[in-house]
Parts: sequence; structure tokens; C-alpha cells
Amino acid sequence: MSPSTAPSGRPPSSNGTSDPASAWLGDALPDVLLTKSQGRVVEVIVRNPQLSSYADIAEIAQRADVNNSTVVRTAQHLGYRGWPDLQRELRARYLVMISTEDTLVEHGAHRSPLHDALNHDIENLRLTLDANTADEAQSAIATLAEARSITVVGMGSFAGPASVMAHLGTIMGYPITLEPRGGVHLASSVNRLGEGDVLVVINMWRSMREIIAAAEAAHQAGVKVVAISDMRRGRLATIADHLLVVASEGISFFQSVTAANSAVYGLLTGMEAAHPDRSRETIRRTQQLWKDLDIFLD
Repeated sequence: MSPSTAPSGRPPSSNGTSDPASAWLGDALPDVLLTKSQGRVVEVIVRNPQLSSYADIAEIAQRADVNNSTVVRTAQHLGYRGWPDLQRELRARYLVMISTEDTLVEHGAHRSPLHDALNHDIENLRLTLDANTADEAQSAIATLAEARSITVVGMGSFAGPASVMAHLGTIMGYPITLEPRGGVHLASSVNRLGEGDVLVVINMWRSMREIIAAAEAAHQAGVKVVAISDMRRGRLATIADHLLVVASEGISFFQSVTAANSAVYGLLTGMEAAHPDRSRETIRRTQQLWKDLDIFLD
């Protein structure tokens, strides 16, 4: 099929000009040429934030007057691995656009909050599995395994997986520290980093200005940046040497960190395998210290 002259990420009628209706998308849709049918798919996405974030592929195809495979090909043409990967990105941006209270309305009531949360996280894990290749994960592990030092940054709810990574990484003997604070603390932690060091950034939902700025400064200083994020595109994704994309939508007003925690566990497992002798010796010494300090009841 020959491409149309319509720019990607905008309806064919926009003629390349900025369209206020597409502001919610940010840089989710790259500027590439589209066929007429692909342009209709993009127009449906641009004009219908809530629909494109939650509707199944058949409804998107019907709205755009195309078949399902055209929707899939459009997503791939835009740089995604398929419609689920693109929709995950759209939903992450849509949830940033609406208020916290509106998020509650969007998710509605739950007959069984526990089971709904578990089922939703099962889907989050499936989306995350599909969004990352084994090679991408292994590449990030190799960078972490050879790091002179590792600093993990995560704030608020996302300090959870950051804390897990720093704690278990230290038990394995890695020179890894946690920075869950912002402001001058974050500045000092990042300022000491240089070539040979790695900065791990765990940031989802709304991008935190100071975290992104700190990651950019670290990148400019030659620090390798490993990012765990729910967005495939954006400032953090642009500077990241390694990007792991996770699904983060929860069933209430808050985001879920289940997939991010699973990604961290995968990285840690690979890091242990990269230096098994050192890891096991450090783990043995740690366990002995637990006994010496009489930390646990058993």
C-alpha cells in the first residue's frame, strides 16, 4: 500500500499542524507516514481517549471502518508490538490526564475487590511479559552485573519495588543503594555518579520532574540508566540505555506495582546468576549475621 501524505499521530485533516485533541497523547504516536486506513485508526485514537484506552480491537476497527488486522498493523507501524502494547501506552497516558477521583469512577465498583485486584494484576503481568523480550532483559542484567555501583530511585508507591531491588541486591553483595527521597538528597546521590555506575529509575503514572531531570543529568555524566516505566516513549525512555515496560494500572485510584516488582525479581535473579560465587558467599555471611544479631524468632 502506498502511504498517504497525512502525518502519523494526527488525523489526516490536520495537515501536520498541532491538534489540541491529541494533546493527551504526548509523543505516543511518532511522526511517520500513514496509509488512509491507518490514518482512520489514528483519528479514532486521537478523538476518543477513553474508548481507545479500553475498547477491544474489534470496536476500534469498527469505528475506523477497517478490519482487525489493520489496527494491528497500524500499531506495529507506529513502533509498538501490536495493539495490546499500544493500548497499554494509551491507557497509561489517559490515566495521567484524568483526575484521581475520575480514576475511581472509571474503574467503578467491585463485587470482590481482592479477586478483581488479583485478576487485574494477572493481566498486567501478561501485558508486561509481552512488552519485553528476553534479550532486552538480559542486556539490562549485563549492565547491572558489571556496574561499579548501582543507585535505585523510586518515590511514593514506586519506592516499594525500588526498596526490594536495593535490599536484595545488597544481600547478594552488589554495591547498591536506595534513594527514595527527592530534592537535595536526590541531587547529592546522582551527583556522585559517573562512568561505570548505573542509575535505576522506577517511575510510573505521572513522570516526576526531578527524577527525570536527575536521570538526564546522570546520563550526560556517562552513567548507564536502566528505566522501569509504564511508558514506552517520553523523556525517560529517550535517555534510558535499557527500558523495561510494565503495566501499572490498578483497580482503584492507585497504580499497581505488581508487574514492576516482578520485573525487579527477574533482574535480581539474573544478577545473582551473573556472579553466583560472590552472591552465595555474601548470602551465607548475611545469614550468619542474622543469627549473630538474633534478628528472627526461629
